[in-house]
Amino acid sequence: MDLWMLWLVAGFVLVIAELVTGTFYLLVIGIGAFAAAIAAWSGLHSIVQAAVAGIVALAGVWAVHHWHARNRTGRSGDNLLDRGQPVVLEGWANESAGIARVRYRGTSWDARVAPGERPAPGTTLYISGQQGNELVVELSPPAA
Repeated sequence: MDLWMLWLVAGFVLVIAELVTGTFYLLVIGIGAFAAAIAAWSGLHSIVQAAVAGIVALAGVWAVHHWHARNRTGRSGDNLLDRGQPVVLEGWANESAGIARVRYRGTSWDARVAPGERPAPGTTLYISGQQGNELVVELSPPAA
């Protein structure tokens, strides 16, 4: 099998794998493989083919990274629909670290209480944000 055909197969494999991930990184690496296939078909040396693949792939990865950074929303909690909702403090998981268990929507959640606040169990707190799977709660409702 000719080398240009191997580059072509590698490009198709990467593009098909991209359909599973949806990040566009494998797509641009696949495009780099297609560029190397063109270089191989043109009769260029294998080192030149690899360099073409690498340059196109690196430029594409750089462009995708900057596109993701530019289109990323601000903080992860900016679109938190639960902000301002009341929760009830069930108890402390680690009081010195400010980690508590709260009752919200019929189940228990891990929550991080704002620094300096140590309310008693049964106190109503308000969701002000989220860090991963952990709610951030305060004694007073957050400002709208």
